[in-house]
Amino acid sequence: MSKEDTYYGYAGHIADVDLTKSKVDIKPLDLDFARQYLGGTGFAARILWDRVKPDTDPFDPENPLIFGVGPVTGAFFSPSGRFMVAYKSPLTGLWGEAHCGGHWGPQLKYAGFDMVVIQGRAPKPVYLMIRDGDVSIRDAEHLWTRDTMETTDIIREENGDNDIEVATIGIAGEKRVRYAAIIGSYYRAAGRGGAGAVMGTKNLKAVAVRGFGGVKVANPGKFMAAARKGYEQMTTGKWGEMNEESLGKYGTTNLVTAIGEIGRLPTKNHTTGVFVDADAIGPETIRQKYRTSREACFGCALQCKFTSEVKSGPYQVITGGPEYETLMAFGSNCLNSNIESILYLNQLCNNYGLDTISTGCTIAFLFEAAEHGLISSKEADGLDLSWGNEKTIVALTEKIAHREGIGDLLAEGSLRAAQKIGKGAERYAIHVKGMEASGQDPRPQQSVGLTYATNVRGADHLRSLSCYEELGFPDVAIERFGEQHASEVMDLHSTTFKGHLIKDQEDLYVLVDSVILCKYGTMWPPVYYFDIMAEMLEPLTGFKEFGDLKQLRLVAERISNLRRAFNVREGVTREKEQLHPRFTEEPIPEGPAKGQVCDLDPMLDEYYDVRNWTRDGLPTRSALKRVGLADVADELAKMGKVVEK
Repeated sequence: MSKEDTYYGYAGHIADVDLTKSKVDIKPLDLDFARQYLGGTGFAARILWDRVKPDTDPFDPENPLIFGVGPVTGAFFSPSGRFMVAYKSPLTGLWGEAHCGGHWGPQLKYAGFDMVVIQGRAPKPVYLMIRDGDVSIRDAEHLWTRDTMETTDIIREENGDNDIEVATIGIAGEKRVRYAAIIGSYYRAAGRGGAGAVMGTKNLKAVAVRGFGGVKVANPGKFMAAARKGYEQMTTGKWGEMNEESLGKYGTTNLVTAIGEIGRLPTKNHTTGVFVDADAIGPETIRQKYRTSREACFGCALQCKFTSEVKSGPYQVITGGPEYETLMAFGSNCLNSNIESILYLNQLCNNYGLDTISTGCTIAFLFEAAEHGLISSKEADGLDLSWGNEKTIVALTEKIAHREGIGDLLAEGSLRAAQKIGKGAERYAIHVKGMEASGQDPRPQQSVGLTYATNVRGADHLRSLSCYEELGFPDVAIERFGEQHASEVMDLHSTTFKGHLIKDQEDLYVLVDSVILCKYGTMWPPVYYFDIMAEMLEPLTGFKEFGDLKQLRLVAERISNLRRAFNVREGVTREKEQLHPRFTEEPIPEGPAKGQVCDLDPMLDEYYDVRNWTRDGLPTRSALKRVGLADVADELAKMGKVVEK
């Protein structure tokens, strides 16, 4: 690996791995490429656009699996311990992207790489060992069928280093469950969209990393001033107090209470937003009875991670977390109030490498389909499909991971399962673009509906969710959008200005996902915005354009447009950017938002207008050219998928 060039903020190299040919090609990072696409999600967006042909099957060996970090990864700017994975999703057939915390990301950076691009399929199971500029392909037949914790332990033992970080799949990835996850640092998951299934189809069991390098900073004094400012905003004053009473005290489990208070805690397969047994699976119950230690991802001042333990009974387990989304998916959405079973299920998914959201929500779909007589107990391996049956939920999770019996159907995701069941079962598969809805409900909070509809990976919250109105930040809304628009932002039930809001959030989040930072600090509490990103990025990288807010926003818009263009090339139009009828046609039956439905169309119109796309969701040539994507416009034009204006 060449060390001739000096890179600030970047490791300076990309590894191209061809598993079919068992070949590794290490290339220097192009600095112009870095200026255009920043890192992480931005790098991945360009690579996927260039390498994935339209209609490529996600399980095709040539579907790239991209592991990436950003310029801030490992640079002690809180919270910067994450990495990302990108791919064409086997769950949706569209853009796939997942992020993961822990310590794996900084190790990749310290090992000398900004990105590892993996294509092809190994003839037998292998894993990658990345150490200080070297990438080797190693035999993994002895690891195949092992769970994620065993795999991590064995790789560390056989390499004689307990500080090696491992990102690995479990049996779910090996069996190509369409929402299989990649697990890093034992308890952290790159969860949504089936990254683990793509990894499994490549016969790639794990990617292990160990580095002894560092991160060079162009202007250490200015960078540390920005880092100190961010740290102080998170740990002192209003935000610090909020953190210690929310994320610091409870982790994301506090959202069970916070979201429940506005009537949008998904319950009974998103039928309602009120769960009467919320306290049984809520933050105080977990903190008082099961929490054993507090943890943090690399370099994080928020420290929202915890370990929990069930010490006796059928669900005896030690597990990281759980996170809010897991409590929703296996708890309220399945009408399951047995918290010990949820803690057990959380670790079961960690061991098998399963996305907890899609797993739990697909099971909730099955329960509702059974309630309406569309599938019988006999057809489900004799299991009791009544709501809240935690023994059945555990059994189904096992079956999904192994693709056994009814689990083989559910491993396809709720939409495909519903299509196979027929008889109108799609009415109960709560998804957008094929991805199961996460722990939000668009009826009590209209902007969530627009986030779901326009999200590049489906019904998910982590690409543009607004927390201004969700958790109550009127002063921040005023500062960022002005008094007039702040009142519109803060109105949970109004559709006005939401197109502007979600476009702004999407661009901010794509910047965060390219830098790469954790969303906590950006969305809750909303500390980091474009201004502090600029303050941090210019002295870190030495790129003057990153210190210019106008130029930095342009980079964010470029990446946002490129990801959406990827989906447009795969056939996404306004017709596919629709919400499930449950959200638009079925009023929420109780709670603070009783009677509400989501009015998507005016928000979608406004969003497309702000993006300078057509009302049908197609990009215009002028929109793509403005952000430096003229070549993308040319390719879409050949397919009749760009409007010439």
